[in-house]
Amino acid sequence: MINFDHLPLGKDILDALKELSINYVFQPIFQADGKTTYAWEALMRPNGMTVTELIDDYSKKDKLHVLEVATFFGAMQEFFERGYTQKISINSFSSDCMSMEESEVFYATFGEDLRDRLIVENLEYPYSSAEDCQEKSRSVRMMNNMLSVDDFGSGINDLETVELMSPDIVKLDRGLISGIDHDSEKQDNVESLVSHFHSKGMLVVAEGVEEKAEFDYLVGLGVDLYQGFYLARPA
Repeated sequence: MINFDHLPLGKDILDALKELSINYVFQPIFQADGKTTYAWEALMRPNGMTVTELIDDYSKKDKLHVLEVATFFGAMQEFFERGYTQKISINSFSSDCMSMEESEVFYATFGEDLRDRLIVENLEYPYSSAEDCQEKSRSVRMMNNMLSVDDFGSGINDLETVELMSPDIVKLDRGLISGIDHDSEKQDNVESLVSHFHSKGMLVVAEGVEEKAEFDYLVGLGVDLYQGFYLARPA
Protein backbone atom coordinates (compact mmCIF):
# COMPACT_ATOMS: atom_id res chain seq x y z
CA MET A 1 0.00 0.00 0.00
CA ILE A 2 1.16 3.52 -0.75
CA ASN A 3 1.84 5.48 2.44
CA PHE A 4 1.51 9.27 2.49
CA ASP A 5 2.02 9.84 6.24
CA HIS A 6 5.60 11.08 5.94
CA LEU A 7 4.85 13.89 3.48
CA PRO A 8 5.03 17.50 4.74
CA LEU A 9 1.69 18.48 3.22
CA GLY A 10 -1.25 20.37 4.75
CA LYS A 11 -3.48 18.54 7.22
CA ASP A 12 -6.57 18.57 4.97
CA ILE A 13 -4.89 16.94 1.98
CA LEU A 14 -3.00 14.47 4.20
CA ASP A 15 -6.23 13.39 5.91
CA ALA A 16 -7.85 12.92 2.49
CA LEU A 17 -4.89 10.90 1.19
CA LYS A 18 -5.01 8.61 4.22
CA GLU A 19 -8.54 7.55 3.21
CA LEU A 20 -7.17 6.00 0.02
CA SER A 21 -6.15 2.36 -0.26
CA ILE A 22 -4.18 2.18 -3.50
CA ASN A 23 -1.24 0.57 -5.24
CA TYR A 24 0.44 1.27 -8.58
CA VAL A 25 1.41 -1.02 -11.42
CA PHE A 26 3.56 0.00 -14.38
CA GLN A 27 3.30 -0.69 -18.09
CA PRO A 28 6.35 -0.04 -20.26
CA ILE A 29 6.32 2.20 -23.32
CA PHE A 30 8.78 0.75 -25.83
CA GLN A 31 10.90 2.19 -28.57
CA ALA A 32 10.41 0.89 -32.11
CA ASP A 33 12.60 -2.17 -31.55
CA GLY A 34 9.92 -3.47 -29.19
CA LYS A 35 12.56 -4.21 -26.54
CA THR A 36 14.04 -0.94 -25.28
CA THR A 37 11.92 0.76 -22.61
CA TYR A 38 11.47 4.49 -23.18
CA ALA A 39 9.20 5.12 -20.16
CA TRP A 40 6.99 3.43 -17.58
CA GLU A 41 3.36 4.48 -17.29
CA ALA A 42 2.08 4.41 -13.70
CA LEU A 43 -1.44 2.97 -13.37
CA MET A 44 -3.45 3.32 -10.17
CA ARG A 45 -4.98 0.16 -8.70
CA PRO A 46 -7.39 0.90 -5.82
CA ASN A 47 -8.48 -1.87 -3.46
CA GLY A 48 -12.10 -3.00 -3.63
CA MET A 49 -13.06 -1.17 -6.82
CA THR A 50 -11.89 -0.31 -10.31
CA VAL A 51 -10.00 2.89 -11.01
CA THR A 52 -12.98 4.13 -13.08
CA GLU A 53 -15.29 3.60 -10.11
CA LEU A 54 -12.88 5.48 -7.86
CA ILE A 55 -12.65 8.40 -10.28
CA ASP A 56 -16.43 8.53 -10.69
CA ASP A 57 -16.88 8.52 -6.90
CA TYR A 58 -14.34 11.27 -6.30
CA SER A 59 -15.66 13.29 -9.23
CA LYS A 60 -19.16 13.29 -7.71
CA LYS A 61 -17.66 14.39 -4.39
CA ASP A 62 -15.64 17.14 -6.14
CA LYS A 63 -12.43 15.54 -4.77
CA LEU A 64 -10.50 14.78 -7.95
CA HIS A 65 -7.67 16.93 -6.64
CA VAL A 66 -7.02 14.28 -3.97
CA LEU A 67 -6.47 11.68 -6.70
CA GLU A 68 -4.24 14.09 -8.63
CA VAL A 69 -1.95 14.55 -5.63
CA ALA A 70 -2.08 10.85 -4.74
CA THR A 71 -1.04 9.87 -8.25
CA PHE A 72 2.00 12.13 -8.39
CA PHE A 73 3.33 11.28 -4.94
CA GLY A 74 2.25 7.63 -4.90
CA ALA A 75 3.46 6.76 -8.39
CA MET A 76 6.85 8.35 -7.80
CA GLN A 77 7.32 6.47 -4.53
CA GLU A 78 6.63 3.13 -6.18
CA PHE A 79 8.70 4.04 -9.26
CA PHE A 80 11.86 4.67 -7.26
CA GLU A 81 11.24 1.72 -4.93
CA ARG A 82 11.28 -0.52 -8.01
CA GLY A 83 14.59 0.99 -9.11
CA TYR A 84 13.47 2.04 -12.58
CA THR A 85 15.90 4.29 -14.43
CA GLN A 86 13.89 5.39 -17.48
CA LYS A 87 11.22 8.08 -17.72
CA ILE A 88 7.95 7.86 -15.79
CA SER A 89 4.58 8.80 -17.29
CA ILE A 90 2.03 9.96 -14.71
CA ASN A 91 -1.67 10.35 -15.51
CA SER A 92 -3.15 13.76 -14.77
CA PHE A 93 -6.63 15.27 -14.96
CA SER A 94 -6.65 18.14 -17.43
CA SER A 95 -9.03 20.02 -15.14
CA ASP A 96 -6.70 19.86 -12.13
CA CYS A 97 -3.16 20.81 -11.08
CA MET A 98 -1.20 20.50 -7.88
CA SER A 99 -0.99 23.71 -5.88
CA MET A 100 2.28 25.62 -5.72
CA GLU A 101 2.84 24.33 -2.18
CA GLU A 102 2.20 20.73 -3.24
CA SER A 103 4.52 21.09 -6.22
CA GLU A 104 7.29 22.47 -4.01
CA VAL A 105 6.93 19.50 -1.64
CA PHE A 106 6.91 17.12 -4.61
CA TYR A 107 10.18 18.46 -5.99
CA ALA A 108 11.75 18.74 -2.56
CA THR A 109 10.85 15.08 -1.94
CA PHE A 110 12.13 13.65 -5.23
CA GLY A 111 14.60 16.36 -6.23
CA GLU A 112 17.23 15.76 -8.88
CA ASP A 113 15.94 12.23 -9.45
CA LEU A 114 13.16 13.81 -11.54
CA ARG A 115 15.40 15.67 -13.98
CA ASP A 116 14.50 14.82 -17.59
CA ARG A 117 12.38 11.86 -16.47
CA LEU A 118 8.82 13.07 -15.82
CA ILE A 119 6.06 12.89 -18.45
CA VAL A 120 2.67 14.33 -17.44
CA GLU A 121 -0.02 12.42 -19.33
CA ASN A 122 -3.21 14.44 -19.89
CA LEU A 123 -6.19 12.10 -19.51
CA GLU A 124 -9.17 12.04 -21.88
CA TYR A 125 -11.64 12.39 -18.97
CA PRO A 126 -13.35 14.02 -17.23
CA TYR A 127 -14.53 16.90 -19.41
CA SER A 128 -12.31 19.98 -19.42
CA SER A 129 -12.45 23.38 -21.07
CA ALA A 130 -9.95 25.05 -23.37
CA GLU A 131 -8.84 27.10 -20.38
CA ASP A 132 -8.19 23.91 -18.39
CA CYS A 133 -6.05 22.49 -21.20
CA GLN A 134 -4.00 25.65 -21.50
CA GLU A 135 -3.49 25.86 -17.73
CA LYS A 136 -2.33 22.24 -17.65
CA SER A 137 0.14 22.93 -20.44
CA ARG A 138 1.40 26.05 -18.64
CA SER A 139 1.88 24.26 -15.32
CA VAL A 140 3.76 21.36 -16.94
CA ARG A 141 6.07 23.69 -18.86
CA MET A 142 6.68 25.76 -15.73
CA MET A 143 8.09 22.64 -14.07
CA ASN A 144 10.14 21.70 -17.18
CA ASN A 145 8.31 18.41 -17.67
CA MET A 146 7.24 16.66 -20.86
CA LEU A 147 3.53 16.74 -21.72
CA SER A 148 1.63 13.85 -23.29
CA VAL A 149 -1.94 13.71 -24.60
CA ASP A 150 -3.54 10.34 -23.78
CA ASP A 151 -5.99 8.34 -25.91
CA PHE A 152 -6.02 10.68 -28.90
CA GLY A 153 -9.19 10.00 -30.88
CA SER A 154 -11.19 9.06 -27.77
CA GLY A 155 -13.15 11.26 -25.39
CA ILE A 156 -12.06 14.90 -25.28
CA ASN A 157 -8.58 14.45 -26.69
CA ASP A 158 -8.71 15.46 -30.35
CA LEU A 159 -6.84 17.74 -32.75
CA GLU A 160 -8.23 20.81 -31.00
CA THR A 161 -6.81 19.60 -27.68
CA VAL A 162 -3.43 18.93 -29.30
CA GLU A 163 -3.39 22.42 -30.80
CA LEU A 164 -4.27 23.96 -27.43
CA MET A 165 -1.70 22.01 -25.42
CA SER A 166 1.12 21.58 -27.97
CA PRO A 167 2.33 18.38 -26.25
CA ASP A 168 5.65 16.62 -26.66
CA ILE A 169 3.91 13.26 -27.11
CA VAL A 170 0.57 12.14 -28.58
CA LYS A 171 -0.76 8.67 -27.70
CA LEU A 172 -3.06 7.20 -30.35
CA ASP A 173 -6.08 5.42 -28.86
CA ARG A 174 -6.54 1.67 -29.29
CA GLY A 175 -9.57 2.39 -31.46
CA LEU A 176 -7.28 3.82 -34.15
CA ILE A 177 -4.82 0.92 -33.85
CA SER A 178 -6.89 -2.27 -33.61
CA GLY A 179 -6.70 -4.23 -36.87
CA ILE A 180 -4.76 -1.50 -38.67
CA ASP A 181 -2.74 -4.11 -40.58
CA HIS A 182 -5.82 -5.01 -42.64
CA ASP A 183 -7.97 -1.84 -42.43
CA SER A 184 -7.14 0.64 -45.20
CA GLU A 185 -9.22 3.43 -43.65
CA LYS A 186 -7.29 3.21 -40.38
CA GLN A 187 -4.03 2.98 -42.29
CA ASP A 188 -4.71 6.23 -44.15
CA ASN A 189 -5.91 7.98 -40.98
CA VAL A 190 -2.96 6.99 -38.81
CA GLU A 191 -0.43 7.69 -41.55
CA SER A 192 -1.87 11.21 -41.88
CA LEU A 193 -1.82 11.75 -38.10
CA VAL A 194 1.76 10.53 -37.73
CA SER A 195 2.89 12.86 -40.51
CA HIS A 196 0.99 15.78 -38.95
CA PHE A 197 2.35 15.27 -35.44
CA HIS A 198 5.90 14.67 -36.66
CA SER A 199 5.73 17.94 -38.59
CA LYS A 200 5.14 19.66 -35.24
CA GLY A 201 8.03 17.86 -33.54
CA MET A 202 5.80 15.55 -31.49
CA LEU A 203 6.48 11.91 -30.71
CA VAL A 204 3.68 9.42 -31.48
CA VAL A 205 2.79 6.46 -29.25
CA ALA A 206 0.61 3.59 -30.50
CA GLU A 207 -1.51 2.42 -27.55
CA GLY A 208 -3.15 -0.96 -27.19
CA VAL A 209 -0.95 -2.88 -29.61
CA GLU A 210 -2.14 -6.46 -29.16
CA GLU A 211 -1.02 -8.24 -32.32
CA LYS A 212 2.34 -8.71 -34.03
CA ALA A 213 0.80 -7.71 -37.37
CA GLU A 214 -0.35 -4.39 -35.89
CA PHE A 215 3.09 -3.72 -34.41
CA ASP A 216 4.92 -4.53 -37.65
CA TYR A 217 2.63 -2.31 -39.71
CA LEU A 218 2.97 0.63 -37.30
CA VAL A 219 6.76 0.34 -37.31
CA GLY A 220 6.57 0.65 -41.08
CA LEU A 221 4.54 3.85 -40.70
CA GLY A 222 7.25 5.39 -38.53
CA VAL A 223 5.39 5.44 -35.22
CA ASP A 224 7.93 6.32 -32.52
CA LEU A 225 6.79 4.45 -29.40
CA TYR A 226 4.60 1.44 -28.53
CA GLN A 227 2.49 0.19 -25.66
CA GLY A 228 0.19 -2.81 -25.40
CA PHE A 229 -0.32 -6.42 -24.37
CA TYR A 230 1.59 -7.75 -27.37
CA LEU A 231 4.75 -6.21 -25.88
CA ALA A 232 4.06 -6.24 -22.12
CA ARG A 233 1.17 -6.14 -19.67
CA PRO A 234 1.03 -3.85 -16.61
CA ALA A 235 2.75 -5.37 -13.60
